[in-house]
Amino acid sequence: MKCRHCGTELTLPLIDLGAAPPSNAYLTQQTLHAPEKYFPLRVLVCTECWLVQTEDYAGADELFSADYAYFSSFSTTWLNHAEQYVADMVERFDLNASSHIIEVAANDGYLLQYAKARNIPCLGVEPTTSTANAARAKGIEIVEDFFGVKLAEQLVAKGKQADLTAANNVLAHVPDINDFVAGFTVLLKPTGVATFEFPHLLQLVSENQFDTIYHEHYSYLSLTTVKRIFERNGLSVFDVAKLPTHGGSLRVYAQRSDSGEHELSQNVSAFLSAEAATGVKTSVFYDGFQAKSNQVKNDFLAFLIEANRNGKTVAGYGAAAKGNTLLNYAGVRPDLLTYVVDKNPAKQDKFLPGCRIPIVAEDQLKQSRPDYVIILPWNLRTEVIEQLAYIREWGGQFVTAVPSLQIN
Repeated sequence: MKCRHCGTELTLPLIDLGAAPPSNAYLTQQTLHAPEKYFPLRVLVCTECWLVQTEDYAGADELFSADYAYFSSFSTTWLNHAEQYVADMVERFDLNASSHIIEVAANDGYLLQYAKARNIPCLGVEPTTSTANAARAKGIEIVEDFFGVKLAEQLVAKGKQADLTAANNVLAHVPDINDFVAGFTVLLKPTGVATFEFPHLLQLVSENQFDTIYHEHYSYLSLTTVKRIFERNGLSVFDVAKLPTHGGSLRVYAQRSDSGEHELSQNVSAFLSAEAATGVKTSVFYDGFQAKSNQVKNDFLAFLIEANRNGKTVAGYGAAAKGNTLLNYAGVRPDLLTYVVDKNPAKQDKFLPGCRIPIVAEDQLKQSRPDYVIILPWNLRTEVIEQLAYIREWGGQFVTAVPSLQIN
């Protein structure tokens, strides 16, 4: 396989997680009786541009289908983050009713609803029908398509250039990262700003976050590599900030390379220096990730087996993609994890892909009173513990597996 950015032959492995179905390919009662499609889940590192990437097996249309079940608005933490983002961008870039905001991967309108509330004209680009319809129900205009240069040119031809583009947790999801980034160069007004948020590669490696690896994530990103990709495709990074979201993310601010409207922040060189100091451009940085991840997996599986032997009941919370990676890699089945609770009705009464564990509504927790609740989306640990504090009433405990096993 060749690097999806620079074309270099890939030879440096990061991790091999075996094979699994796409993490959002939830099963119904009908499909439960049919075979599932599994894809290898291997990650390689380009030793030229240092883009970390999955091997190509599944196309975007297979991973982001019409009934895509990930809806951003079911996390209060994420909604608060989106609302604060809009407030900060309005203040920093003086956005108003004469401005135009375009969000790529608008999902269910979780972010643009706050722009709309401020009477700022906005448009969302979202390829999945299920979430696009949810956004439309909020009164948000949605273009239902995958983003790239072609769509950007079509939007500009219709007079829809952007003062601000938002792309939260989507840069990692695109198979053709060059075409995707180049689309923003086309879409931005000469003085426009593009922001991108994505989980930071340094956190993934240093905290054993192997469960954030799944087929929908084609790339795992450092600022070092993102800056290079942007420059090749007509964008210049002028600022960067660290975020607590998704276990540690970056927000990168970029402008058209022919603009220079916004002054280069010292944050950029500081982050690049920090990444260089950790060795992201050396193979040593990636050594040992497989072994550390295996240890996390083995500790988690040992806990489940011991709980089962002791007659303890274990439930999960959050039918998230990262949880599916962990459960499938560990080979967990319903005998060890009875069910997983999720707030999203689109996931309830379905089954997790691969491990085929049933997904239920929260009421099930109060009925069955499990001894342990495993928080699969560990990045929302604080939010979930507050929401489910009542399990303490019967002595229930919370468990997270990443970056190491914690029980409390």
